[in-house]
Amino acid sequence: MQDLRLRKGREQALLRHSPWVFSGAVASEPPGLTDGELVRVTDHQQRALGVGHYQAGSIRVRMLHFGTGELPEDFFLRQLRLAIDLRRQLGLADDPLTNAYRLVHGAGDGLPGLVVDRYGSVAVVQCHSIGMHRQRREIAGALLALLPDTLTTVYDKSSKTLPERYLSEVTDGTLVGPDLHELTILENGRRFRVDLVDGQKTGFFLDQRENRWLLGSYAKEQRVLNTFCYTGGFSVYALAGGGAQVQSVDVSERATSLMQENVARNGDFGERSTVTTADVLEWFKGQEEEASWDIIVVDPPAYARNKHRRHKAVQAYKRLNARAMRAIRPGGLLFTFSCSRVVDRQLFYDTIVAAGLEVGRPVRVLHRLGQGPDHPVNLFHPEGEYLKGLVVRVD
Repeated sequence: MQDLRLRKGREQALLRHSPWVFSGAVASEPPGLTDGELVRVTDHQQRALGVGHYQAGSIRVRMLHFGTGELPEDFFLRQLRLAIDLRRQLGLADDPLTNAYRLVHGAGDGLPGLVVDRYGSVAVVQCHSIGMHRQRREIAGALLALLPDTLTTVYDKSSKTLPERYLSEVTDGTLVGPDLHELTILENGRRFRVDLVDGQKTGFFLDQRENRWLLGSYAKEQRVLNTFCYTGGFSVYALAGGGAQVQSVDVSERATSLMQENVARNGDFGERSTVTTADVLEWFKGQEEEASWDIIVVDPPAYARNKHRRHKAVQAYKRLNARAMRAIRPGGLLFTFSCSRVVDRQLFYDTIVAAGLEVGRPVRVLHRLGQGPDHPVNLFHPEGEYLKGLVVRVD
């Protein structure tokens, strides 16, 4: 294992067990290092700080192990066992009403560059570093060894999360067990069809579970608008919670079709559920003057994936939320979210403030929301907190 040496004074983050080594902190690295290779990181005096996956780019090393020792041979088995134990502590592993949750959340579970989502008998592995991807079969083997009675299939879905230079050599597919590309999951007793192959993320937005439940608690006898509805998570909870009318909007015809199927899986809601395939911003233009919705959900895709697009993203969030606020009746609620990592919690809050000022109506914050506890955040790695949400009352 070769050594990568840090600049003087740049070791403090690693001493706090921060999992990322940025390129600006590197003083020297051996020639010929290959992406995915394990390297030993040292301080400027060549004292060992830990071991991680090397990858050319702004994040130069993702740390797996801290201290002077080597990476333990049973590293993945050990870390995955800890991750599973946490989900048991959260009550997710044995919940008869929920069989889908995040099993590994990157650095929050001591495995930076790795996401594993559990869908019943299937684990979907999504690698964000080539080092993790090259150890995917070891990871799959460890998962099956730890969950032998309930897990049958491990599916790799990393082609869209790895750097583009690896597109030609990375193909999604089943690592272990029988092929199972679609299945129906349970979440708080609600049923959803999940497309593991072509669905967004790993197939479903597991991070919104608690927020969907909260929406359902407010939905009784309310007119609810779910924008960017995808496969209908918020819509199903609103209907199950007694929503008088639930309108779902998404630009993807495939998503709205699957959304209708998911609604049907959870009951006969008749004309209480309607769906429109349209661009949300354009569709909102016909809603602003009526101000007739009791609850509006705004959960768009990430508008900014890097800092260079942050300003445009903030402007887009502001326009979108201003239109939503105009469409809410006095006393109505807005559930609004951002999953853009480069838009932090304070900036998102300030953006919603700007939207409220533009609309000129009194707005009060009722809830500050985020990802569920199965998406834990390393205290020294705030980048792991990506989902921001607010519930505001618009008077």
